[in-house]
Amino acid sequence: MTTAEPIRRRSALRLGAGLTAALTTGCAAEHRAPAPAPAAHSASPSPAPAAPGPRRLPGLPAEIDHGPRTGGRVALTFHGQGDPAVAHAVLKEAERAGAHVTVLAVGTWLDEHPAVARRILDGGHDLGNHTLHHRTVNALPEAEAYAEITGCADRLRRLTGSIGTWFRPSRTQRATPLVVRLAQRAGYPHVLSYDVDSLDHTSPGPDAVVATVSAAVRPGSVVSMHFGYRDTIAALPPLLDHLDHRGLTAVTCTELLT
Repeated sequence: MTTAEPIRRRSALRLGAGLTAALTTGCAAEHRAPAPAPAAHSASPSPAPAAPGPRRLPGLPAEIDHGPRTGGRVALTFHGQGDPAVAHAVLKEAERAGAHVTVLAVGTWLDEHPAVARRILDGGHDLGNHTLHHRTVNALPEAEAYAEITGCADRLRRLTGSIGTWFRPSRTQRATPLVVRLAQRAGYPHVLSYDVDSLDHTSPGPDAVVATVSAAVRPGSVVSMHFGYRDTIAALPPLLDHLDHRGLTAVTCTELLT
């Protein structure tokens, strides 16, 4: 893909808008002198509905790395950690283009930024489990690996009402057979892998991220990306443009696989 100057300029303008726009709300109250204002008796807001949970998908393997190769859908997946401002900017860029993504959140990240879980779901995106501490889960003893999976699942359940739609092992593309079994024990029928690595975590620059994904993506691809890198924000608009020109639509993994 040629990354011409107009594309970079347009991406930069959209990036600046995504990072600097903020909504300011004011709350005005009337006071009728000399009588004091009556006590407020507003009803408690209804609790948010529980988020979707994992689903067993008949005919699909225990570890999934891509969807159907027919049709025009792909899934962009994001490892959830790092500066939440980057996460919000990425989500905003995706939504501006009408795209939905899948976020695999690290449990300690959710502890630090609990509101981001509902923000992801409210945007129509998938939310899943990427272990509690983002350790090399394949190398851990069984009890520790299971604790990494269930620790993040517990946080997701507390924040959203479910353990999330997917589990992806941390610091690896594919899970060991043991980790697959542990994920199933924790309630995840399938482990979510990927077939395209954007390499955005190496901070190669947005042009390189777009080129890497564009060269490898095809119908049904599951693309690995990250929230923790600003290159990803700048890369997303031209990447979504590229997918659109090829007749590919970015959807959640649930939409891709069901």
